[in-house]
Amino acid sequence: MSNLPDPGSRLLLSRRSTLFGGVAASALLMADGARGQDTAPIRSFLPPRRLTGVDHAVVYRREDEVTGWPHVMGYWDFGNGELLQQVTSIETEYEDPDAISHDNIGRGSGGATKSVATRSFDYGRTWNGDDPVIDMMETIDPALAHARTMGDLQPIDFLSKDTIIANSSAGFGTPAGRTSVRVSKDRGHSWSPAIDVPLDALHSLSGMNSSLVRADGTALIWLMEVDESGWNRHPCIYALPPGNTDFHFLTFITQKQDPYGAADGDYSSTFRYGGHRWFYPRGYMMPDGRMLCVLRSQRDPRGIMWTEVYASDDAGRTWSFLSRVNDFGAPGSLVVKRDGRLVMVYGYRLMPSGIRAKVSEDGGRTWGQELIVRDDGGSWDLGYPNAWELEDGRIGVIYYFNSKDDPVQVNGGKRHIQRSIFSFD
Repeated sequence: MSNLPDPGSRLLLSRRSTLFGGVAASALLMADGARGQDTAPIRSFLPPRRLTGVDHAVVYRREDEVTGWPHVMGYWDFGNGELLQQVTSIETEYEDPDAISHDNIGRGSGGATKSVATRSFDYGRTWNGDDPVIDMMETIDPALAHARTMGDLQPIDFLSKDTIIANSSAGFGTPAGRTSVRVSKDRGHSWSPAIDVPLDALHSLSGMNSSLVRADGTALIWLMEVDESGWNRHPCIYALPPGNTDFHFLTFITQKQDPYGAADGDYSSTFRYGGHRWFYPRGYMMPDGRMLCVLRSQRDPRGIMWTEVYASDDAGRTWSFLSRVNDFGAPGSLVVKRDGRLVMVYGYRLMPSGIRAKVSEDGGRTWGQELIVRDDGGSWDLGYPNAWELEDGRIGVIYYFNSKDDPVQVNGGKRHIQRSIFSFD
């Protein structure tokens, strides 16, 4: 682990830097202001700004289904306007709030669960949600059907836009978690069988459909180990160098346990509703080769949750804390805009709930004013976004949502998939 500071020392970090331009200068002014000098507030202290002209649309909705969690169910951007999003949908009669609790959902009315894959060919403006592909990964590529290891799939060109990776888990987020990987060589139209990822002596592995390919062709999947108690989640990376036969442990992203205890507490809940620091890791590559990893932390998933960013300057081998993005809101989806700015989009579960965003102009070291994409949610049960940049520079985001204006209210409206397109300039 690097010795860069955790959140409590962030101001010191900004004072040490001379490379971050006006934003760092604002941080210095704020520190000087504490000594009684006049200063203007830094951007992140401005009140949230409501965006105008935001375009919202329904992607997938069924009246007898709870549909959600796009951030961890599989999302791929092929770079030419084609996007592929998989979500999970569970049959329910919306009987009462307890029936659609995340601990109970699907048990009261049959509970049939399916994966729903929707695709866009115009940068997310329209999707085929009326005619999606159900259980997409059950379509096995005949050329890959024999595979039992990643070596059986070779040669794999992970640098090809046509090749994508999915990784998911049985027992996700529990001490019994085990993860597997599937590969598609035709943009998700057909897949390899599920291939187990070795534990490499870790206690457990939970995957959440998060992957990144380095410029040398090495594929990285972003996982987390959960200890035997179930309350300590430790994000890690597994790597598959070109031509190799299995993914293997590369590194941990954070310390083993949080020395600040930011998520510690006396929880009598299930793992879903308790406090956890550092999970849902997702990696992003910057134009200069730096990697960023976005992490979720929480004390309560119904709103007391936030987004943090870690950085690596050695191809993902070692990591250090970079910034805490917001007060509340997670998981976050990062967009690296063509003009160099970063946009983080996240679900906001405190009331009024909805979707919010922040912009960084210095590589994620500091974040500006909070932007309200929408705040008409019916309850905390929404978010899990994936975001992208359109060809015209606007930001698109897909997420699950429930509306305060829905005629059916069961701790908020019916859960379904929406997308929004917005500009913040």
